[in-house]
Amino acid sequence: MSTAQDLARRQAIAAYDVVGRPPEDDLQGLVELAAAVCDVSAAAINIIDDRHQHQVAAVGMEASVCSRQDSMCAQVFQGGQRVVVPDARVDDRFARNPFVTGLIGKVRFYASSPLVTPSGIPIGTLCVFDDDARDLSEPAARSLELLAAQVVDVLELRRTHRELTRSNEQLARFAGQVSHDLGNPLAALRGFLELASSSPELADAPFATMALSRAELAADRMNALVVDLLEYARVGGKARRTAVDLGAVVAAVVEDLDAQLAESGATVHVGELPEVTGDETLLRALLQNLLANAVKFTAASGVAPVVSVACDEISDGWRVAVDDNGPGVEPQDRERVFGLMERASSTVDGVGIGLSTCRRIVEAHGGLMGIDESGSGGASVWFTLPG
Repeated sequence: MSTAQDLARRQAIAAYDVVGRPPEDDLQGLVELAAAVCDVSAAAINIIDDRHQHQVAAVGMEASVCSRQDSMCAQVFQGGQRVVVPDARVDDRFARNPFVTGLIGKVRFYASSPLVTPSGIPIGTLCVFDDDARDLSEPAARSLELLAAQVVDVLELRRTHRELTRSNEQLARFAGQVSHDLGNPLAALRGFLELASSSPELADAPFATMALSRAELAADRMNALVVDLLEYARVGGKARRTAVDLGAVVAAVVEDLDAQLAESGATVHVGELPEVTGDETLLRALLQNLLANAVKFTAASGVAPVVSVACDEISDGWRVAVDDNGPGVEPQDRERVFGLMERASSTVDGVGIGLSTCRRIVEAHGGLMGIDESGSGGASVWFTLPG
């Protein structure tokens, strides 16, 4: 009957998805290094489940599978400590093992270090062995422990990569569904706007005509944004590289924020902005978030927002800053607010995703992002872009 530990080990091994596959280069490299460091003829990475020992990488022999009952490592791997046996023939744990008696092999020297997952579950060993009796120096034994930890690190990285791949695939499917769900009402909205703008009743209503025209442009930009974000999700979040006019991007952002700016009495000053290389959709989302935040947090403090967007050339690219005259961000919080679900103030609506997303966009472009104090005592949120 399987114990709880057996079940946990089985789940951990399944999550690593390494059993039954050809030896991977990274694991093969570690087992070869273990043999060289310990100066032995053979070494193996063993994964041990309920019934079998699976050699997922080996040197000095072909990687194979044997029953757990015959495995030398199965006798000791759950102890959680390295084992060094100069001569297995005189060790009660191994003297009658078929790998020692000659039935399968003639192992004399044996040493192993357990493979223990971050949650504390032993799943196998990194072992070295030889046909001649000998000992292992303390530095070599310590190296064996370190290499065993590296084996687990490699397995964890492989597991994380697979999970991220699955997550990106799910994100793409979700984005496709959201794009479809948004596309239908957005198409209807654009149709009604077009119908309204062509109505003869608007012939003598220039203000309404202008408002409808701006609404149509906003609907077109929203449609483009939905399409581009869907493409972004499909390619796994990789930023595209095209020439982007930052001045034009900020102008479009200010246009989209017109209602928010008017309501708060905000003033936006935009300096000369360069043409950069990047993903226009992502950079627009970045700047729209930063400008909207600057207006929102400043207005919430009871001050008419004055926001400026400026850019300076630096040695390896550009540094763009969005400054405001609001309450600012305390020095001890300037890194925290970039965390997912972290908020600069509990008095302002939001769930704390914006700045985390902004930093991801900047990092996808190879840049950095941070917060300083602006000249007026508010926040100066800056980011860099490579030249």
